[in-house]
Amino acid sequence: MAPEVIIKLRDIRNAFGKDVVHDGLDLDVYRGEVLGVVGGSGTGKSVLLRCIAGLRPPQAGSIEIFGQDALNCPENQRRAIDQRMGVMFQDGALFSSLTVRENVEVPMRTLQGLDANLRRDLADLKIAMSGLPYIAGDKYPSELSGGMRKRAGLARALALDPEIVFLDEPTAGLDPIGASAFDELINGLSQTLGLTVFLVTHDLDTLHATCDRIAVLAEKRVLYTGTMADMLEIDHPWVHEYFHGPRARAATETLERTA
Repeated sequence: MAPEVIIKLRDIRNAFGKDVVHDGLDLDVYRGEVLGVVGGSGTGKSVLLRCIAGLRPPQAGSIEIFGQDALNCPENQRRAIDQRMGVMFQDGALFSSLTVRENVEVPMRTLQGLDANLRRDLADLKIAMSGLPYIAGDKYPSELSGGMRKRAGLARALALDPEIVFLDEPTAGLDPIGASAFDELINGLSQTLGLTVFLVTHDLDTLHATCDRIAVLAEKRVLYTGTMADMLEIDHPWVHEYFHGPRARAATETLERTA
């Protein structure tokens, strides 16, 4: 049976003035997979994430999410789509004046029928799922380490029990131990909750450890998709350098030692 396409992009164009970032970009994302998106500087990895998540409409093209036209549907239908998705931005992007628990409660406030006690209990559950200790719920973002802020951002992304989670450079800035722990968390949550994960990263260790498929952004479009093994067979100069360079070899050796 063919995998279910949960996100379908066709002929996407994104531009900033005369600077065209994407032109004629196509991509399918399958239900239940962890898709890693890579590309050189300026290829628009985060722009593409924001485009799919509804934070920045493209200049042209179509986006289907859950089989629905996400760009031209009525507002209430788009809101229903958004409630089935969660986004974790770089460094968490938390509200500095709110505690971690209050940050996680923010998306819940869009739902009717949740009283304050239930919101608090659900927020504490998401905080625990993200691997943070219970006491982290009462702390402000400024009181957390970088790794803890990322986990708090993930807890907020999980607030509404989404089917799709977007992660923007989730391990950037973390030490190797913290990054490895976050990779394990992503794997555990994706398998336990059946999440579809759209993961923008430059971290080769994360690609090895978490991703079912990889999409390479180059030349203003998705140039290649496939497994890590597929990437190693591609002859494109940037792809070859990225997946065969010194950092790639180190990531492969680390994975082989821990396998």
